[in-house]
Amino acid sequence: MVSFFEEKTMTTAAAQNVITDLNMAITVTVSAQKPRAPNGYISISRKKLLQNLEISAGARVNAWVDSMRASSPTHIKSTPSLSDGQGSWNLHHPSALEMFEQIIDASKGKQIVMFLDYDGTLSPIVEDPDRAFMSKKMRKTVRKLAKCFPTAIVTGRCRDKVYKFVKLDELYYAGSHGMDIKGPEKRSKSNKVSESVLFQPASEFLPMIDQVYKQLVDTTKSTTGAKVENNKFCVSVHFRCVDEKKWGELAQKVRSVLKEYPKLRLTQGRKVLEIRPTIKWDKGKALEFLLESLGFANCTNVFPVYIGDDRTDEDAFKILRDRGQGFGILVSKSPKETSASYSLQEPGEVMDFLRRLVEWKQLSLRAQSRI
Repeated sequence: MVSFFEEKTMTTAAAQNVITDLNMAITVTVSAQKPRAPNGYISISRKKLLQNLEISAGARVNAWVDSMRASSPTHIKSTPSLSDGQGSWNLHHPSALEMFEQIIDASKGKQIVMFLDYDGTLSPIVEDPDRAFMSKKMRKTVRKLAKCFPTAIVTGRCRDKVYKFVKLDELYYAGSHGMDIKGPEKRSKSNKVSESVLFQPASEFLPMIDQVYKQLVDTTKSTTGAKVENNKFCVSVHFRCVDEKKWGELAQKVRSVLKEYPKLRLTQGRKVLEIRPTIKWDKGKALEFLLESLGFANCTNVFPVYIGDDRTDEDAFKILRDRGQGFGILVSKSPKETSASYSLQEPGEVMDFLRRLVEWKQLSLRAQSRI
């Protein structure tokens, strides 16, 4: 019998393999030269080979859609093995609220640096991504957090869009999965505003991203509920409001556009397909860049904390595990394969955790002032 964790590992691995294979199928270049039959090779026409590739890519899309359907939150709730694995998963990824004192003990004598995803972490997941507003209480909490620790928002969203949601100038913002980074605005004595950090490693892709966005909008407009979001350095195609019976059809439409752009790659999020440049850059790289920008590149006394809820946040969780510094917190009500050390169930618990961090820091400062 396959255990819950083995089953989830296989599902995750299968989904990743599907996407990897899909990207390979999209970017493959077929040679027009035919091998010679007398040398023992089978002669295959270019047309036949292209047809086989098309059928293979279509099968991979269908497999990916099946994997996304099986791992979507609505289906996870009804998974029979969930209750069997919940206790074991919680043992390996305990609540960050319940383990708060142990977390604080581990951070003593070190500089805490906070990294926060946005959707599903600071705001609830909603059907319309343009209405993913954070609450006033959460904004107030994050503002207090930024006064106590260097704080960054790391998101797949366009940096300008997430800034309009958060509305806090004292934060670092890493949009488009870290491909668009800006630091807090600083005012000089002459009252001039300057940006402390501005990094865009994929600037050359901007015209291509705009072109793909327009094509995807046109290609997917006949699919009811489909929404295409331009996140400046990447494009997101949201499946959340699309009938599940139409997911395969929508994925095929996305692939039909992407196959013309070998310099772009396809990645999966929560009920979303994301098209990004092929450069080696992700949320984990953004975390490292920000730590270096803050002067903590090779420091042993830094304690990074990353809180996120999606597969794209795993890149940051893995970086922290590899560094052996700080930890990741996965926001999820259901067991998932993750490199995070702790868990929180939803944005409400994230706010409670951040509040406790702020209260602990304020008490520490008061205690030091008395000495």
